[in-house]
Amino acid sequence: MNDRVVIIPTYNEKENIENILRYVFKLEPKFDVLVIEDNSPDGTAQIVKRLQSEFPQLHMIERKGKLGLGTAYITGFKWSLEHGYNYIFEMDADFSHNPDDLVKLYHACESGEGDMAIGSRYVTGVNVVNWPMGRVLMSYFASKYVRFITGMKIHDATAGFVCYTRKVLESIDLDNIRFKGYAFQIEMKFTAWTLGFKLKEVPIIFTDRTLGTSKMSGGIFNEAFWGVITMKLRSLGKRKKIEN
Repeated sequence: MNDRVVIIPTYNEKENIENILRYVFKLEPKFDVLVIEDNSPDGTAQIVKRLQSEFPQLHMIERKGKLGLGTAYITGFKWSLEHGYNYIFEMDADFSHNPDDLVKLYHACESGEGDMAIGSRYVTGVNVVNWPMGRVLMSYFASKYVRFITGMKIHDATAGFVCYTRKVLESIDLDNIRFKGYAFQIEMKFTAWTLGFKLKEVPIIFTDRTLGTSKMSGGIFNEAFWGVITMKLRSLGKRKKIEN
């Protein structure tokens, strides 16, 4: 076991899961992977189990159903901390996140530039490929909205490609993270920022999936819109600086 683990939530990802895992395991430095599998009816779990015999650094937690992205990551975070990892990553299974960028996120944290590194679509403009213009605009202005309401000086608050250092996740009360969908990513960044940790944006190019089905919905965006206001109100007076 090394000190890096990539958490990949899955639901109906049979078209992508083997390719993404093989890609990650070819990277240098080496990464372990934890798949959080939500009882996919398409046989995703069976593919992962087959690959576990080939890759001892591949782990999987099977859940009883589709319980939400946020709860999948919380489950993964707790497991990763219990198993001694120092750098814990979030990544999608569908190649919208380029696995090569895991190395860049890792170096941003390992070098001390950030306590949390964010694969950012918007820090150097709009770096999104194959998205409909409406979705690009919705995502871009959602991050602008979050930046305005919360005061965080980051450009991609809704990003789901992230590296956390162990000290960040140990400092967050994971059981008190309330959001399960799109707003989960915002809440994790905002909570880390409120605790005084350094958030470092690393430019990436986001490419929409070519295989499988997107899990995005209008309800997820509604949760984010109203959730940001509630989250900000709850946090008033809590911002502090971490002593190094």
